[in-house]
This record gives sequence, structure tokens and C-alpha cells, in this order.
Amino acid sequence: TAGLEFTLVGPELRFLHDTLVALGGADFGVLPRWRPVRIGAGTQLKFGMARSGYRGYLAFAGGLDIAPVLGSRSTYVRAGLGGLDGRPLRDGDILPVPDVPRLLGDHWRIDERIVPAYSNEPTIRVLRGAQADEYGAEFFSARYTITPQADRMGVRLRGPALARGATHDLLSSPVAPGTVQVPPDGQPIVLLADAQTIGGYPQIAHVIAVDLPLIAQLRPGDPLRIREVSLEEAHQVAVAREHAIAILREGLAQKFG
Repeated sequence: TAGLEFTLVGPELRFLHDTLVALGGADFGVLPRWRPVRIGAGTQLKFGMARSGYRGYLAFAGGLDIAPVLGSRSTYVRAGLGGLDGRPLRDGDILPVPDVPRLLGDHWRIDERIVPAYSNEPTIRVLRGAQADEYGAEFFSARYTITPQADRMGVRLRGPALARGATHDLLSSPVAPGTVQVPPDGQPIVLLADAQTIGGYPQIAHVIAVDLPLIAQLRPGDPLRIREVSLEEAHQVAVAREHAIAILREGLAQKFG
């Protein structure tokens, strides 16, 4: 189901009927995170600036009643697809939140062991990329900072400039969220949720899926460290995360019947 995502500054919302909401991601100080909260008709919520983190995710009981486009209800602003007319929300927009007749209790929360380990200086685990051997080992133990050149498509890092040992041109090849590309200036780019599908820059690494949410919560100027892991370790932590989410789904299924 669809919810709202907002960056650094949250929206001001007025609710037209009773519902349950839940906030994840950044801490805005308005709602407790990772638990359902009962909201009464006429309530006005003003999120303001995030206290920590960068992106907030607000879910509604029953989800937003948005028609899927290409199998997704999310908004892709660059192409004007999905969401509410393919654009960011504006003052006065009315969001189609269904009136759920049966709202269960809001006295529980998600186990903290399932929640991403957000930090203002995380260590990000990566796998070696297709062109990793064309660079030295510096990237895999370096400290970088987030630059202001960051959006849902990707984030540029600032740190030791990486020099490529090879000079031959590369054919464009597939990329995905988490791919770390190195442009000619040697400052890496980490692709995020709205990543393109192909890229022509060398690929030095790939952020493991479990750690990608940690980068999404970093603000410009925040530092991060890089650590190389094996494919086996990446699989192990991915399986552990999927197992934890499966337990959560089962618990929710029993709670909501």
C-alpha cells in the first residue's frame, strides 16, 4: 500500500476521519516511530524539521487509495509517473485515505531489532564491483561525507579521489539501487531508490541491501565509512533481515486476523 515520504521537512496534515498512522525513518518529534498511533477526525499534524535522520515515511491504515502505474503506487517525479498526478504534493491536496471501519489497538510497537540501525556515522558494507580491480584498496577502508548533490536517484560522496588504473572505455551496463559508480573526478556516487537502469561509469562496489536504508537517512555533511564484505556475509544478513520481517508479518497477521 502507498504512504507518504518526505525529506528533511515534513508536511502539515488535517485528517477528515478517524484512522491509524505509523511513522518510520527520520524522527520529527511529532509522533513516536515504529508503532501505530490513533488519529481522530479533525486532528492537525505539523511535522516541521526532522530532529534526526533525513527522510520520513508515514503509513495510513488501509493505505492511500492511489491507482498503480506500472505495478507501483510510488511517485517518479522526473518522468511525471505514479502517485498523485506524478508530482510532489502541494498545499490543498486531498489524499484518498480510506475510512477503515475497524481500528485495532495502538498499544504495541515493532521490536527494535527489526528497525534499521540508523546512525549519523554508519559503517556501510559493500561488495566488490565489476571494475573494483581497476582501483586501489583505498575506497574499501575510506571515510566519506555526503555532499549536497543528493536526491532519490543517488548521492555523491566526498573523500579521497579514486584514480582508475585502466584507460579503456566501458560499455554502459546495468545498475541498481546500491551500485557505487566512479565518475572521472574520482568522487563516488551511490545510486538510491530512483536509480537509472544503466550507467557508463566504472562500478567499484555495490552497497548490500540491508545497509542501503542507512545511506538514505544521511544528511549533507554526514560522514560514513566503507567496509568490504563477502557475498556469503551479504547473503547471511539479507536472510536474517527477511526472517525478521517474516516474523513481523506473521505477528501482524495474527494481531489483525
